[in-house]
Amino acid sequence: MSTLVRKHILKIDPYEAGKPIEEVKRQLGLKEVIKLASNENSLGVSPKAIAAMKKALPQVNRYPDSSGFYLKRKLAKSLGVAPANIVLGNGSDELIDIIIKTFVEEDEHILTADHTFLEYKIIGSVKGRTVTTVPLKYFKYDLVSLKKKIERNTKLIFIANPNNPTGTYVTKYELEDFLKDLPQGVILVLDEAYDAFIDVDDFPNSLSLIRNKNVIILKTFSKAYGLAGIRLGYAVTKPELAAYMEISRQPFNVNLLAQAAGMAAIEDKAFLQKTRRMVLEGKKYLYDNLKRLGLAYVPSAANFILIDVGKDGVELFREMLKFGVIIRNMRQYGLKNYIRVTIGTKRENERFIKVLKKAL
Repeated sequence: MSTLVRKHILKIDPYEAGKPIEEVKRQLGLKEVIKLASNENSLGVSPKAIAAMKKALPQVNRYPDSSGFYLKRKLAKSLGVAPANIVLGNGSDELIDIIIKTFVEEDEHILTADHTFLEYKIIGSVKGRTVTTVPLKYFKYDLVSLKKKIERNTKLIFIANPNNPTGTYVTKYELEDFLKDLPQGVILVLDEAYDAFIDVDDFPNSLSLIRNKNVIILKTFSKAYGLAGIRLGYAVTKPELAAYMEISRQPFNVNLLAQAAGMAAIEDKAFLQKTRRMVLEGKKYLYDNLKRLGLAYVPSAANFILIDVGKDGVELFREMLKFGVIIRNMRQYGLKNYIRVTIGTKRENERFIKVLKKAL
């Protein structure tokens, strides 16, 4: 059957999603399982978002608003931009797909880091585009080396900020230097999926760049807003670029319930603050306990931590699974002796440390 498939597909290592809780319960016969693998919100969903989805349920016999008029308007108001600056997507993954198929010709290429969000390379490769990766430096994007790799046919540069899976971030000063003399024909994509967890003073104000630069900013409702299951993300950019992305976007790509939940979640400031507090407190707890265990970790600006466990991360992942704790091994990222753990509730973090000791 391989003769029927495009040659690009045969070379791709497909994305490995985190194991679902119910699957682990069923496979291992466990009654209680916690998932700290996919950087989801352990607090659950905004109560306002749940109420909005319940209210919208009787309308699901109708197609959603394809333009997402009201959601765009609410997002625009909260961000201080115009609705024309926003493109809605079925999660950030779809927006990455839209960006590549809108702007990158077959003979043009994409730049990113080697240890970063896998979908930049996977989606680019599926579409037959060349993706060049540059090594991280001290687990951070090396913007100096990245800039040196720009060629005549470079069209897109993806920077995850904060980066997944390392949790490191590019400062506003580093980004300012990077943007100086960046070729006019290059589009910079800043993926800010984890920006809601930032607690530093030198994080870039990326929205200030979209007026004069070819910059596209990606944001999501999957992490801090707890809406990973309904798939909702959005891009913010100059209206000219947004208009071309709208041409490539599938109609009705954001469903009716997602639009209702998104509008309500934006208003639930209390839930967002509670989430941030949980992550910041949990991060301190995990840092302290990892130090006691003598394990090295990468300080994180996101809601997860990359940990050097000093042994095969896949093996440790399997051991922890037996105890009902799902974490993420870093095999697919090329980080063999590392795991990534999502910062959960106090109870989940305590159980993670307890099981980690046993598994080690």
